[in-house]
Order: sequence, then C-alpha cells, then structure tokens
Amino acid sequence: MQQRMTAILPCNDLDAAQGFFERLGFTRDSGSPDEYRMLSDGHGGDIHLNPAVAGWLTPGRNPFGLYLYREDVYALAAAFAGEIIEPGGVSDKPWGMYEFALNGPDETLVRVGWPSRLR
Repeated sequence: MQQRMTAILPCNDLDAAQGFFERLGFTRDSGSPDEYRMLSDGHGGDIHLNPAVAGWLTPGRNPFGLYLYREDVYALAAAFAGEIIEPGGVSDKPWGMYEFALNGPDETLVRVGWPSRLR
C-alpha cells in the first residue's frame, strides 16, 4: 500500500452524503459500519463520512471543502449541470484547472477539476 491521505467529513445525514459521493463515482467499502462510512472510487480517492457533533455544521457557514481530481470533468459537469454553483459552469480557471464547484453534503464546497494543460 502506498502512503495517502483521506478526508474525514462530518455530516448531518450520512445517507444523503453517501448518495452524493456515489454520484461522483464512490462506493461504500465492504465492512464499513453504518455510523462511520468509508467510501472509495477505485482510482485513489477515499473519503470517510462521520456523524457531525450537534451544532457543528451551521447552514451557510460550513468551513469544509474538498477537491476531487478527475479527468472526466466535463462528463461529471453534465451529470451535475443543475447543481453547479458558479456562473458559467465548468471552465478553465486562472490557476490552471478546468473545474466546477458544487454544494456537497451540508453545503460542503466540492470542486471537481483536472489540470487545463492535460486536457
């Protein structure tokens, strides 16, 4: 196994959060308990969903953000077309990424992108 880092995301609704990440290509790992969900995408992406402490996630003030590097950005943008939160949808950004942004579980900022130079 290679070294890696996994995000642990606090969530108010684990079922809704799992459903969101499944739409991004993640599946629940076998043996993952109901109260702490471990998901992976088969390409090195992992996320753990943990119940949030009461009062931790205030609507409109979620401090968490995630970035998913995916080569198929355009296909995912099409699948989430009505949910993209930036004007213009998917686009090349000044920082060199072709990306879009979503409101994830509990209004977590989720950006999906790929380096513009590699498209």
